[in-house]
Amino acid sequence: MGHNKNFKIHSTSTNNGNFENPDSMNVDGLAIDEAGASSNLPNERTSADYYFDSYSHFGIHEEMLKDVVRTKTYQNVIYKNDFLIKDKVVLDVGAGTGILSLFCAKAGAKHVYAVECSDMADMAKEIVETNGYSNVITVLKGKIEEIELPVKVDIIVSEWMGYFLLYENMLNTVLYARDKWLVDNGIVFPDKASLYLTAIEDAEYKEDKIEFWNDVYGFDMSCIRKQAMLEPLVDTVDQNQIVTNSHLLKTMDISKMTPGDASFTAPFKLVAQRNDYIHALVAYFDVSFTRCHKLMGFSTGPRSRNTHWKQTVLYLEEKITICEGESIVGNMSVSQNKKNPRDIDIMLEYSFNGKNCAVSKTQCYKMR
Repeated sequence: MGHNKNFKIHSTSTNNGNFENPDSMNVDGLAIDEAGASSNLPNERTSADYYFDSYSHFGIHEEMLKDVVRTKTYQNVIYKNDFLIKDKVVLDVGAGTGILSLFCAKAGAKHVYAVECSDMADMAKEIVETNGYSNVITVLKGKIEEIELPVKVDIIVSEWMGYFLLYENMLNTVLYARDKWLVDNGIVFPDKASLYLTAIEDAEYKEDKIEFWNDVYGFDMSCIRKQAMLEPLVDTVDQNQIVTNSHLLKTMDISKMTPGDASFTAPFKLVAQRNDYIHALVAYFDVSFTRCHKLMGFSTGPRSRNTHWKQTVLYLEEKITICEGESIVGNMSVSQNKKNPRDIDIMLEYSFNGKNCAVSKTQCYKMR
């Protein structure tokens, strides 16, 4: 999941950590006709209405389907572990075009319930029929919290991850489905997700995106700079910009965690691997499928192959001049926004006491 936000592209890197790398995108044997779906919008609209309506447009699904790392990993997980799928009942949460449901049906699932709240559900039904899987896949249009299934399911599959892993808060929907519909000892795909933090040099782009507002054709628009600093930037970061180690902030076990576990405070320590300046901290995530015969998954980090999630850049108010071996220490707090739970509030407390400078600050960010 995850919508386009303001972004830059620095590089294309190809390493995917310790996970089996997906090969080139080729979803064989499936005819997906992604025509646009109409939408009937009520007068009274909530943030959830806007969220689901945004997924009615085929363009978002095109971007996700063309994300080779994302889609091919799910295909490999399902096809190469068909012994987990064969003759099992599967629930696809947030099915979109139904691609994961089609993978499961082709792998021999007894039945697949594909739940999709947006108008793309209508397209998914047609796609299922076009590909001859109407007897295996039932597309249900509605919210997972409101639909009813005739049976419990053996497996839940979902691509719920947003920018910064948790943006859009679809994880809670998966956890609701797990608690209500998954059999004891059932499988959740994916079942592990980890959030990481690193630090980068980014003088040129910070100057272009942030400091730009200090002098706009001779006028002071620094009030907008303050707003720009509050909003994390979704970018593709060049691995050569990385100055420190990566620190594991949080690992989530989707098969066991509670909804409250997605809000947390975690300490971090970032150690410089060279002398440089630090302009921003960067967050990214990994997901893994540990119930497979062989560990499978993917990383969205700067050293891995690009995905549509990119990375999340949190600019610092002041640059830090750091020497090799020196450390930035602090805490990151992550929580749902109280007014709109699909948004994320991030608080960053950090301090640095080095040879060339000392900093101690608290900064807040809002992912909208």
